[in-house]
Amino acid sequence: MQWQDHAIILGVKRLGETSVIAEVMTRARGRHMGMVRGGRSRSMQPVLQAGNLVEVTWRARLHEHLGEFRMEPVALRAARLMETATAVYGVQAMGALLRLLPERDPHPHLYDALDVILENLQNPADAGELFVRFELAVLNDLGFGLDLTECAATGIREDLAFVSPKTGRAVCRAAGAPWADKMLALPPFLVAGAVVAADSESLSAAFRLTGFFLHRHVYEPRGIQIAAARDGFIQAALKALNAASLEMPQERPAAAAKI
Repeated sequence: MQWQDHAIILGVKRLGETSVIAEVMTRARGRHMGMVRGGRSRSMQPVLQAGNLVEVTWRARLHEHLGEFRMEPVALRAARLMETATAVYGVQAMGALLRLLPERDPHPHLYDALDVILENLQNPADAGELFVRFELAVLNDLGFGLDLTECAATGIREDLAFVSPKTGRAVCRAAGAPWADKMLALPPFLVAGAVVAADSESLSAAFRLTGFFLHRHVYEPRGIQIAAARDGFIQAALKALNAASLEMPQERPAAAAKI
């Protein structure tokens, strides 16, 4: 059996003296593993770095086998991704999120979103908002998507201010006010059609929102801990956003519309 596709490197682990097992994200076949012969060589090590885009050919005798990868570089962006803390932690944290999905289960939207975010992590001030949207997309593909389009109580689409922790649906300010202390805040930049950018306060609220539902629906039922890289990313993203806001007002990242 054989197939060919573009793939984003998520990570590698050593196999013997010269080879590695590479973990990649593909558009058509989802998260996929394969052996790379000579993966520890000087020529292959720069290619097999997390975040790089490669052309991959997979071969195996049977579909269920691990198989072997042959790789050619397309976009070597790992070096650029090592320049900021948000990018370093972001690559690790997004890889951890994708590992929550079944192997070889296609999620083309997540592949496209990952590719877009990796191309835009060089702007630390945008990284936080893009990452939150990626977490929302992962929740959706896992079957726990949030409905932030209209008020669960009234059906209106204006002045949405809360999210119900029970249903994951948005609630308008008037309907949610009596139970505000029990609600999760809905950051303005996540409201459908919003054109505002995240600030430090709203980004912190967004991370609390996605973290709550990831913990409840994914991590707690599986008995696993949330990736440590997520905390590192959050701290780095908030620090970068605060620094950027002192220089000039922030605009909504253009890449957010693609996620």
